[in-house]
Amino acid sequence: QVQLVESGGGLVQAGGSLRLSCVASGSIRSISNMGWYRLAPGKQRELVAHITSDGSTNYADSAKGRFTISRDNAKNTVYLQMNSLKPKDTAVYYCRMFVRVDLSGYEYLYWGQGTQVTVSS
Repeated sequence: QVQLVESGGGLVQAGGSLRLSCVASGSIRSISNMGWYRLAPGKQRELVAHITSDGSTNYADSAKGRFTISRDNAKNTVYLQMNSLKPKDTAVYYCRMFVRVDLSGYEYLYWGQGTQVTVSS
């Protein structure tokens, strides 16, 4: 069984920064794609940033130039550095990973429990 645990959320003023972390633990052979999503009140969950196993990244337009996704494969961890935060960034942020747990090659999708980010104006 694999668990993802996020941390780093909180309350910050507009223009401030936060760094989110998501650590995977359990029976892990490898992790391919990692990503961050967010869910704001009254809106659908949306992709914020994504990083592949070889380090290729892509970002939502709203995150480009302000957010940076990175990963530490040795620690099974993905990060999201968020700078120049705006009130519209307020949401619950979730990490997502595709994990191989055995030699079959099948990838299982796991989600974290979410961490609240609140940006005040």
